[in-house]
Amino acid sequence: MGTGRSAEIRIYGFDCEGKAWSMHPDPLQVCTSKVPDHGFVWAHVDGWTPEGRKWLQSAGMEPFVLEAMLAEETRPRCTVHGDIALMNLRGVNLTPGAEPEDMISLRLYVSEHIVISTQIRDLQAVDDLMDSLDRGAGPASPGDLIARLALRLADRAEPVVAALNERADNLEDAVDAPEGPGRAERAELADIRRESILLRRYMFPQRDALSTLEIEDLTWLSQRDRSRLREATERVTRLAEELDAIRDRAQVVQDQITDLRAETMNRQMLILSVVAAIFLPMSLLTGLLGINVGGIPGAGSPTAFWLVCLLLVVIGVLLGWLFRRLGLLGK
Repeated sequence: MGTGRSAEIRIYGFDCEGKAWSMHPDPLQVCTSKVPDHGFVWAHVDGWTPEGRKWLQSAGMEPFVLEAMLAEETRPRCTVHGDIALMNLRGVNLTPGAEPEDMISLRLYVSEHIVISTQIRDLQAVDDLMDSLDRGAGPASPGDLIARLALRLADRAEPVVAALNERADNLEDAVDAPEGPGRAERAELADIRRESILLRRYMFPQRDALSTLEIEDLTWLSQRDRSRLREATERVTRLAEELDAIRDRAQVVQDQITDLRAETMNRQMLILSVVAAIFLPMSLLTGLLGINVGGIPGAGSPTAFWLVCLLLVVIGVLLGWLFRRLGLLGK
């Protein structure tokens, strides 16, 4: 099957058996084209290029629909207007050098005979689906197309979530190591928490959007479509729950690091306190012997200095033994 598409606009026609063919990108031809019974058309448009925006404006959509398709900021959702569904989905950003949690939006206009999707950046899940069309494995209905898109989005997100899980495992091992966590581990912990929170921010709304479409009373959704949508919903739910678990594990690691740092600080403060307590009576004794008044014992004795030193040593040994018995010093 030839591509017959530009980089900004890609048009496919489908019959009820999933057979796909490319179509001319003329919006009027697409919106008024005759497809076989139960067939439909999918138009995928880059809405952030002049050609793509012009195509959308010429497609005859309602103003509020056009506004939703070109909105700059979106969150996953599903809104039904009569027999039309408007959806926003998100996929991980797998562009080299990009952050996966910087998720790319996919806006969808879905009706019985036409599906229009727009994106602002390249989304590999969409490319995966189009590659499957080139192999002859196409969706049989608009609902099937949405389910396949959602499943492809989940497929692309799974390795990212698995990598976060592995990083959390390595971080837990580093915390349990004898040398304890260092500055690099603390920076890694902050990065894991940030990524999991940002990914989770879109996963749960995406689950709700797919679930909403599944339960809506739309005539063009078959029982098979609803089953596929339910499967996609469960996949997204599992990813969201894994992100929840990663976030909770990161919080546990954070608590461990905080406890270790507090324990280290307490130990250091204890050592300083013990040292101060040992030298306090010695300082008192030497201070008394060093005052510039008459009557200091041993002032005229040549052995008095060594006797005082011996007394200080005895006091230090006795205090050390006492603190060890009290458990303030290590065994």
